[in-house]
Amino acid sequence: MATGSEASKAAEAVVDWHKHDSKRMLHAVYRVGDLDRTIKYYTECFGMKLLRKRDVPDEKYTNAFLGFGPENTNFAVELTYNYGVDKYDIGTGFGHFAIANDDVYKLAENIKSKGGKITREPGPVKGGSTVIAFAQDPDGYMFELIQRADTPEPLCQVMLRVGDLERSIKFYEKALGMKLLRKKDVPDYKYTIAMLGYADEDKTTVLELTYNYGVTEYSKGNAYAQVAIGTNDVYKSAEAVDLATKELGGKILRQPGPLPGINTKIASFVDPDGWKVVLVDNTDFLKELH
Repeated sequence: MATGSEASKAAEAVVDWHKHDSKRMLHAVYRVGDLDRTIKYYTECFGMKLLRKRDVPDEKYTNAFLGFGPENTNFAVELTYNYGVDKYDIGTGFGHFAIANDDVYKLAENIKSKGGKITREPGPVKGGSTVIAFAQDPDGYMFELIQRADTPEPLCQVMLRVGDLERSIKFYEKALGMKLLRKKDVPDYKYTIAMLGYADEDKTTVLELTYNYGVTEYSKGNAYAQVAIGTNDVYKSAEAVDLATKELGGKILRQPGPLPGINTKIASFVDPDGWKVVLVDNTDFLKELH
């Protein structure tokens, strides 16, 4: 039986794995009611590219991957269309995705000219200078449009609401080796946000966690599914997640191992708020792309 010091050394080794790993946010998965309509909207209004599409008739669904750059370097959205289902409940917990663009006024005009919906006109954020706008896609998903000079990753945020921000920050640091990049409290509007990720905000896709004062639980709906994160070793990464769940909540849903049929190694878990994350083997993921 391991002594306390042996157990803590083993735990340290597990957490230390993050320093040697090459983790990266790969894609966000969510469900849409009309795949062709959403592809048209994202390509024409947002300027995304359709990267790949796959139909799985045995399971009665079709996937489409869209983004601003190739999947081996950039973040993507993975849209899922389930045969015959044209509507989903987004719930109150999912917030938005974000797109960085060097001219949000022009982008918003383009969206409107193509029949898209702008729910907040472009302009500086209250009390700041960053120009933002909000657009809504045909299924009701919100996209924040952020004015930002050239960036290698225009698809730059996934915003989720959480019930205990400090707990969530600790969880993502310990479970996934993310760095807390920025934290901002906005007492006038009674919320606090934390940005977490693997590189600076203007260089990568970040997770934006929002805590609304006094709100500890949100409905998840059945529309947004999960975010996928690449790792060099799903087994070692799952050990770190397991440690974090024991301390902070959440749980492993699928133990690490190859997926039947395609042999890509994955593991999946939920965080303390029930948001799902899938870990994907980096090498296997690249094979899937070819």
